[in-house]
Amino acid sequence: MSRHQKVTYRVERGIARIGLNRPERRNALDQELLTELREALRASATDESVGVVLVTGEGKDFCSGMDLRTFADDASGDLAKFQAEARNMAGLLLDMRRHPRPIVAAVQGRALGGGCGIATAADIVLASDSAQFGYPEINIGFVPAIVMAILRRLVSEKRAFELIATGETISAQTALEFGMINRVFGAEAFEREVEEFVANLASKSTAALTLAKELFYRTDAMQFAAAIEAGAEVNAVARTTDDFKRGIEKFLKKT
Repeated sequence: MSRHQKVTYRVERGIARIGLNRPERRNALDQELLTELREALRASATDESVGVVLVTGEGKDFCSGMDLRTFADDASGDLAKFQAEARNMAGLLLDMRRHPRPIVAAVQGRALGGGCGIATAADIVLASDSAQFGYPEINIGFVPAIVMAILRRLVSEKRAFELIATGETISAQTALEFGMINRVFGAEAFEREVEEFVANLASKSTAALTLAKELFYRTDAMQFAAAIEAGAEVNAVARTTDDFKRGIEKFLKKT
């Protein structure tokens, strides 16, 4: 079990399980939780037994966003301090994007503000049909600034601005229709469906998934020709891996 207090961490059967663990505060984000979450991600990134990472929220909600009590308690107006805290959140989202393994977020209850950002920063988002997503920062005169880069990559420009400007909370089904998440499962079957999904993902070639994720995001800002060339390089490298050689042997035996 984890030595952390606000994040739980364990690895079993190739799955690194990271749990946001402040259920009494709806897993609201403070600097300690963010730092512990980044530590857990680093541990899973360097563990060769890990094939997939699953991020969940303990209790009824995935994550309600930043802990506003910490904002209220700090009236210092210290811009440098605020910048350092903001960069902790920014660093977390970059850690997720740069993580070598696929990250799956399983969302039940609310995923709001920074919590919505963390959920959608995962490579795959699975949601209970009762889950809710949104960026309510505008309602307190704040801005979903750090998570905006992810939202803009997920949905249309008009949808993204509407979510940011209105602060509206949307259902899992609407989030699915918008393209923010991957799949919605009934609440009664949610845990079983999540387990089946991540177990299937963990059964895939770790080498191939790692190469695929790195290439997928590296080509994000590339021009077409450069992206094609990068793909050719990864194609060649993938053919040198033991996983590929075993896969070819298995295929040939079947045929």
